[in-house]
Amino acid sequence: MIRNDFQDKSLSRLGFGTMRLPTKADGQIDEAQVQEMVDYAMAHGVNYFDTAYPYHEGLSETVIGRCLSKYPRESFFLATKYPGHQIAERYDPAEVFEKQLKKCGVDYFDFYLLHNIYEKSIDVYLDPQWGIVEYFLEQKRLGRIKHLGFSTHARLDTMERFLDAVGEHMEFCQIQLNYLDWTLQKARSKYDMLTRRGIPVWVMEPVRGGKLVSLPGEKSLHAMRPDEKTVAWAFRFLQGLPNCKMILSGMSNMAQMVENIKTFEEEKPLNREETALILAMADTIKGNIPCTACRYCCDSCPQGLDIPVLLNICNDLKVQETFNVSMAVEAMPEEKRPQACIACGKCMKMCPQNIQIPKHMQELTEIMKRIPSWEVICRQRAEAAKRT
Repeated sequence: MIRNDFQDKSLSRLGFGTMRLPTKADGQIDEAQVQEMVDYAMAHGVNYFDTAYPYHEGLSETVIGRCLSKYPRESFFLATKYPGHQIAERYDPAEVFEKQLKKCGVDYFDFYLLHNIYEKSIDVYLDPQWGIVEYFLEQKRLGRIKHLGFSTHARLDTMERFLDAVGEHMEFCQIQLNYLDWTLQKARSKYDMLTRRGIPVWVMEPVRGGKLVSLPGEKSLHAMRPDEKTVAWAFRFLQGLPNCKMILSGMSNMAQMVENIKTFEEEKPLNREETALILAMADTIKGNIPCTACRYCCDSCPQGLDIPVLLNICNDLKVQETFNVSMAVEAMPEEKRPQACIACGKCMKMCPQNIQIPKHMQELTEIMKRIPSWEVICRQRAEAAKRT
């Protein structure tokens, strides 16, 4: 298992993400299979385990805690997250943190994250009324948190606003990063910004929830690397980014665990030609709206919509309909969402790419209707948390 040094710790380059644990027919976590996967991971050098308060309706922390309890505490690193991104009437970091320690059966967390800083949650995290950052800094002082960081699906400007406010206290940042989102979600700009600021990058969604396991035209990949499966290219791409210190994979079965560990037995980053090929292949599966973000359309929009941002979200959701992306629309005021478009066509007159903008605003509106609202998901998760 290849490793990375992080301060005084030696971390396996591959981490076990526990958002997509194997489940039984009734939807409950298959704990026996999880135990087998944890045992295999530990035996093959994986020492980082990532969970979060809402994963598997609050049960992921409990299960992974039990599975790790057979091992000496110093033999693994456990990470979890505070759910300040969830819409709620009140936020009590102490109540949640004490519950997490109990559920995981530990006295401290090696890594603790403020979960999903994004356009709506940033004000929750920075609101002195809740004292969230201050509380967790105190837990770090007390030794109950060894390293404090944050995860995010936010735009670059939101990330920079958060780091300008409390960046001196953030030791690492977890972002969605893969060769598709390198440009689609502007992950390259986020990676470069974090690197400039000296903040190590933790990677989530390295294979886009399975989207990058296979690709159209993947024979060209196999011709260049006959011994590598397509999914391995996603990890090899990330191995070429020196500031990626932790690559998390949400493995759902033993076969995925075995295959991923084999990939991480040695470091074989893509060369320049291979990188160009995989990025070109990513372009073939993106949404087809050719917006260059010149913003000429914005000046002519009577509704004041941020059209490039909305078009980029539309492209993203056309690849994969997920609430991690739709949350960005829900964070906008009602009058700035795609349904506010009045189809006047003024934007189209200014667009150098001749994009049918009103059509795509309607398309995005229809996609949003198919995705459960984040507020509904938060209510469901809150009820589930009460039961656990």
